[in-house]
Amino acid sequence: MTNAARPSLPTQPPADLPTTLGALRASDHVQRGVKDEIRHNLLTKLRGGEDPWPGILGFSDTVLPQVERALLAGHDMVLLGERGQGKTRLLRTLTGLLDEWTPVIAGAELGEHPYEPITPASIRRAAELGDDLPVAWRHRSERYAEKLATPDTSVGDLVGDVDPVKVAEGRSLGDPETIHYGLVPRSHRGIVTINELPDLAERIQVSLLNVMEEKDIQVRGYTLRLPLDVLLVASANPEDYTNRGRIITPLKDRFGAEVRTHYPLELDDEIAVVAQEADLVATVPEHLLEVVARFTRHLRESTSIDQRSGVSARFSVAAAETIAAAALRRSAVLGEETAVARAVDLGTIIDVLRGKLEFESGEEGRELEVLEHLLRRSVADTARAHLGGVDLAALVAAIESGTAVVTGDSVTAADLLASLPDTPSLDQVYSRLEAEVDGEKAAAAELALEGLYLARRIAKDADDAGNTVYQA
Repeated sequence: MTNAARPSLPTQPPADLPTTLGALRASDHVQRGVKDEIRHNLLTKLRGGEDPWPGILGFSDTVLPQVERALLAGHDMVLLGERGQGKTRLLRTLTGLLDEWTPVIAGAELGEHPYEPITPASIRRAAELGDDLPVAWRHRSERYAEKLATPDTSVGDLVGDVDPVKVAEGRSLGDPETIHYGLVPRSHRGIVTINELPDLAERIQVSLLNVMEEKDIQVRGYTLRLPLDVLLVASANPEDYTNRGRIITPLKDRFGAEVRTHYPLELDDEIAVVAQEADLVATVPEHLLEVVARFTRHLRESTSIDQRSGVSARFSVAAAETIAAAALRRSAVLGEETAVARAVDLGTIIDVLRGKLEFESGEEGRELEVLEHLLRRSVADTARAHLGGVDLAALVAAIESGTAVVTGDSVTAADLLASLPDTPSLDQVYSRLEAEVDGEKAAAAELALEGLYLARRIAKDADDAGNTVYQA
């Protein structure tokens, strides 16, 4: 839901595409508006059983049907949701619904269709050159523009302004060709995304009203009638309506659809998001990704956490990357050939990421206690889910008879396995967690030991070296 990578741009369009207006007409090319184009391509994907939303997880039965209905209706759209819910990722996938290549007037400032020039310069060229009007081809990745709505954004940034250089060249202020076009006109025949729309000053939001409805732009006191063909989409945090700003009522009225996003509803989706988005520098067993996902979900349910701020999916991703980094560091320091994360690495999440969370005002001084409690719950829930039904009595009995198991950041996987008692219980644990190599077996054993400790069947202490000792 996050890490919304932009598609790579091909270097050249196919060589057999028409290069003049006459050749384009002869090819029976049909011009479509951008909303018609998106509608057609979306229907084609839906009818063909192809996923229109690659990489979007957890929205299949909730958000995506609403988005698809909005696009089929030809509506401009606002996505409302807390931070880290994948709004930008979803909006960027809209480019996949555009035609891969589309014709434009070669050299035109606004990427106009050769059949329909809209700027004075392009209209003049089309009249002069006729069928010899040169045609270029624009890839769909070039037809997506994105703007983060910062308070210093100006009307000129979005719509346009008078270009003093053109005025200095001798053109009059009333000449439409003195205008330097902003982001929205330059996205003609494409998609414009405005992230965090309420952060845009209200007077700047007003400048979008004519663009969305009347299809003209107003710059410095005179109006240009430009039949702009754009899909305007935006994202916003619901809290922005009362905190940092708001979407002005006339602009809200012009958006045809308002879609609410959410965090993953199912645990499997939460795990899948982490697995997809995290850039892991070491092996992280799936059960540890599950601990991270459960921890994030517990945080979202906790009354100690400010839920108006939310707990972003980026928290889960960063947590997984952190425990992978901890494993990589341990392998480098101890000389292990393979870096595999273990339960002992989970504590690094709290150390590194506690600053990413907002606590309720009454929780000052209890932050660490709250986080440690919720992390323990997450480990216990994961242990029960994966090891429920495994008879660990032999392992408990071996520890009670005097066998102490030592683990920690200075203990290699091989040393940990060597300190474990030889019991069939551990073989069942390895089987359940699909652990094959030493690092994976050590990670599985640590989950079992931590589960037993949290179930109060064994004790856990720290030795003088700071290692963790599981004992009777």
